[in-house]
Amino acid sequence: MANFSKSHVPQFSVDVYQNEYLPEGGREVNAIVTVTSTGGGTSGAAALLAGAGASPAYIPTGQGTGVPSAAVVIMVDCSGSMEYPPTKMRNAREATAAAVDTLRDGVAFAVVSGTHAAKEVYPGNGRLATANEVTRAQAKEALNRLSAGGGTAISTWLRLADHLLDQAEVSIRHGILLTDGRNEHESPKHLQNALEACAGRFTCDARGVGTDWEVKEVTGIASALLGTADIVADPSGLSADFTRMMENAMGKEVADVALRLWTPVGVEIRFVKQVAPAVEDLTGRRTEAGPRAGDYPTGSWGDESRDYHVCVRVPEAGIGQEMLAARVSLVLPDPSGGGTPHTLSQGLVRAVWTDDMVASTSINPQVAHYTGQAELAQVIQQGLDARKSGDFDGATAKLGRAVQLAAASGNADTAKLLSKVVDVVDATTGTVRLKAKVAEADEMTLETRSTKTVRVKK
Repeated sequence: MANFSKSHVPQFSVDVYQNEYLPEGGREVNAIVTVTSTGGGTSGAAALLAGAGASPAYIPTGQGTGVPSAAVVIMVDCSGSMEYPPTKMRNAREATAAAVDTLRDGVAFAVVSGTHAAKEVYPGNGRLATANEVTRAQAKEALNRLSAGGGTAISTWLRLADHLLDQAEVSIRHGILLTDGRNEHESPKHLQNALEACAGRFTCDARGVGTDWEVKEVTGIASALLGTADIVADPSGLSADFTRMMENAMGKEVADVALRLWTPVGVEIRFVKQVAPAVEDLTGRRTEAGPRAGDYPTGSWGDESRDYHVCVRVPEAGIGQEMLAARVSLVLPDPSGGGTPHTLSQGLVRAVWTDDMVASTSINPQVAHYTGQAELAQVIQQGLDARKSGDFDGATAKLGRAVQLAAASGNADTAKLLSKVVDVVDATTGTVRLKAKVAEADEMTLETRSTKTVRVKK
């Protein structure tokens, strides 16, 4: 049973941006759905849940009651490669200590050492500790026992984290995973099975330190578990990154929020994607939620805003007709495990057929922007894959298109990363030359961060 802090549940709002007008014969409807959560702390769970029709018994206890408000497991790679150079292991210990220091009082936590097997470092005996001045000091002392040796089997780390987090009766369950190498001591299927088993049970941020790890493994872990992925090329940057990750985790106030899409008879769903702050295709993660309705997971929320691109295909209709193409809702499961989920907010996607050519051919700015951002992420991946395979003409074309898209959308961070892989001749036309020599860290950084987007220009 989940527990929601009575004073720390945000209010949700849904805004829909679209051009609802279709030409005669038009069937594809696109909309950008902006979901915003605000006010965690003052508005509180009582107001939010009461507004959703919750009974007093539903409104749970939270902070100040002795019940942990969140649980976090930190998984630290301790394979043999972490000793090369020796500063890497030291930086990992310091980063984990910094993360422990960032834990809020009352949060349940544990530290796991990951090699070809997972071992508990603190508190041990299959338990979680409750963060306070004493346990934080004990955890940091225990980190001195972290030493490098052995292989890498990340599925064992995730399964141990899941086992530990399962004990905590909290709504926010989160993992932080650090690795410096490839998952070489188990089959890809083992990792995939573990990710499928852990999906929906906890979220996880994943970090690769140095340049000897596999980008698609680390980003795949974060994607499956609805967390963030990034590179820390220089191990000295780990402490700052771990602190930011833990601060973000401590800011989460409600979990298991789903984007529910209801569509009328005859409407087909083409895709549902998160498009900000990063591109994440949720289409294949749908779980059925009643007649013509499906839920798409969004993970944990604090005070933040995200954008989603919904694309549906409607039946043909005549000029002057209109219909509800989809209803988008934010729903929260009943923490008792039964009953009807509570609707937090909702928005409507419409279709209107018109013979006004100006209205029907106008592309909504938000839709156009995020269509470009999704293409940007795709062509970066295609370009880097082509470069690795020796297809330099294909790489030049794809990365040139990426430069053009980044410039047009104002994605300065991605443009800067691209400039370390290609020489930009003309950003407007996407004319570039591949650099003869590219630092491995620069290429991996571009690949890891390729899905990060910028919000639409107002």
